[in-house]
Amino acid sequence: MLAYQEYLEEATGKGLTIFDIDDTMFKSKARVRVIDTKTQKVKKILEPKSFNSYKLGKGEEFDYGEFKSSKLFYQTATPIARMIHKAKAIIKNATAKGSKVIIVTARADMDDKDLFIKTFEAHGIPMKDVYVERAGNMSGKNSAANKSIIFRKYLKTGKFKRVRLFDDHVENLKALLDLKREFADIEFFAYHANDKGSIKRIK
Repeated sequence: MLAYQEYLEEATGKGLTIFDIDDTMFKSKARVRVIDTKTQKVKKILEPKSFNSYKLGKGEEFDYGEFKSSKLFYQTATPIARMIHKAKAIIKNATAKGSKVIIVTARADMDDKDLFIKTFEAHGIPMKDVYVERAGNMSGKNSAANKSIIFRKYLKTGKFKRVRLFDDHVENLKALLDLKREFADIEFFAYHANDKGSIKRIK
């Protein structure tokens, strides 16, 4: 586990820090439903962790209704305190040094952007300098594949000497680390977050 001070030390230099939302920063009651395309009946109900790795079978589609509800997110999002504390410190430090912080979520566009952002701000996270990338808008095979496209987009700008990701889903972390060969001049840090906000670096 990394001590709090190490986060601030690692934030030195121009870098890109990426946070996941569900089960990393917040827990919420939003679920994704798997629908049978013929009967339109619900086959499965997935929590965020299960959704990350679920691959649609033949004749299945996702219903993102709850995942798109800003009201449900605002009303039910429970902050993971230790990660929120880390995020606030990193955002403050990174912004001061010209680095960038983004959020990359498996969610698609929310139905009320302002209310969605208000949820973060209600817990002290300054969002004016933090952009939210919605991997759920993409048509990739799964969350990791979609997030990888977003990671690459930022790394290709050539602006960053380091990148770090905080995510509860190992496949998303591996998707970032898989880009190391392509961007050999960038330092990569991938941190697996648990539901208590503690992290462990994976390589």
